[in-house]
Amino acid sequence: MIDLPFTLDQLRIIKAIASEGSFKKAADSLYISQPAVSLQVHNLEKQLNVLIFDRGSRKASFTEEGEMLLRYGNRILSLCDETCRAIDDLHNLQGGTLIVGASQTTGTYLMPRLIGLFRQKYPQVAVQLQVHSTRRIAWSVANGHINLAIIGGEVPIELKNMLQVTSYAEDELALILPKSHPFSVLRSIQKEDLYRLRFIALDRQSTIRKVIDKVLNQNGIDSTRFKIEMELNSVEAIKNAVQSGLGAAFVSVSAIAKELELGVLQWVKIEDIIIKRTLSIIVNPKKYRSKASEIFSKEILTLFVSPYVDD
Repeated sequence: MIDLPFTLDQLRIIKAIASEGSFKKAADSLYISQPAVSLQVHNLEKQLNVLIFDRGSRKASFTEEGEMLLRYGNRILSLCDETCRAIDDLHNLQGGTLIVGASQTTGTYLMPRLIGLFRQKYPQVAVQLQVHSTRRIAWSVANGHINLAIIGGEVPIELKNMLQVTSYAEDELALILPKSHPFSVLRSIQKEDLYRLRFIALDRQSTIRKVIDKVLNQNGIDSTRFKIEMELNSVEAIKNAVQSGLGAAFVSVSAIAKELELGVLQWVKIEDIIIKRTLSIIVNPKKYRSKASEIFSKEILTLFVSPYVDD
């Protein structure tokens, strides 16, 4: 058996230096002394017979060989972490952590409820929820930082061959109006009536905004003609603006359950048009999937009220 010219501790030190930017900060983050860090780097360079850092730079600057060591070292450490998780998870759900990701609306209004149900059944499993843009969440799943995620948009093109995307539910997008609006007493409005409304909208880069524009355009409605009073990046802010009488808006039905129950907003249908988006589960099939992740997918995510139907 060939002896490896490095140890896991040395790889962790190299990773810490890259992350922290200096030997001193790396030592502090690892709770060891700076001389100990310097000694391990010196020994590693001697064992590999290469220079890992550019000594002519004031900052911790990697040489080409150092960059390669860092890249492969991170992969080795990641595999070691996966191995430990797999062994701990082999028998049952005794502890551990499940990291779930979600895009903004889903993460704010749907996931907390589902995580609560999971924690009731498996209280010994800690669950972390990360809520970001669809793009950022997709990259976190690809890198193994998140076990699984629910998104309402498309994964980045460069990740399509890396991630497994499964459509599982439909999320209807509702037209909401303030109770004071004349249209609020109607069961439905005509397509042409949309041009008479003032809208509070999400910014143009949002996934929901793109879905709404696409569906409306497919139904002969030119959304570029809408009167946009303001653009906001928060669904809560949009709901408050509509409730205050500043305009109408399209939001996920999952985001307005409380307001509909209290009667402070009105959901008005559009004649012959239903706007829906597909929610998808994304995972990285090349990363280890814990039992907690599998159970969350099979037992909890299936509780979503609107099953996906493939047209």
